Amino acid sequence: MEFHIRTMQKKDIPQVQHIAKISWNHTYEGIIPREIQEKFLDSAYNDERMKQRLNRSFLFVSEADGKIVGFANYSPVNEKGETFLAAIYVYPEYQGKGIGTALLHEGIKQLENVRKIFVDVEKENQIGKTFYTAKGFEKVSEYDEDFEGHILKTVRMVLTR
Repeated sequence: MEFHIRTMQKKDIPQVQHIAKISWNHTYEGIIPREIQEKFLDSAYNDERMKQRLNRSFLFVSEADGKIVGFANYSPVNEKGETFLAAIYVYPEYQGKGIGTALLHEGIKQLENVRKIFVDVEKENQIGKTFYTAKGFEKVSEYDEDFEGHILKTVRMVLTR
């Protein structure tokens, strides 16, 4: 499958919002109640928040079959060379085709002086945990997180460069 990675643009916001919704609903079915998912998505991926993300973080998209099929969102790199990977989401039907890996590598390539990439993964999210472990991320800690009134078991992982 052919795809390419590029920097996200403002015009991409609606497609990225759709990917976030479909991917979240697919990944967290049976883990996070649907109404809590929707509340989070409405807050974290509304138009205003997406514009803020574009201005304050690094966003990359993957295009295949003439459309955006995945994206990644990284925080700015701090003085210690650390970044936080807020999201890598890929449409379910495009998962397992190297797109997530390419989005991860694009962040590593584009973020100057990055030494550590942190990511938080819900403990029951086997897709995410398997992906990050396969890419060399290691578990740093585990904690409970109050997520819109639903307690999540969160695993923090790190990739050291």
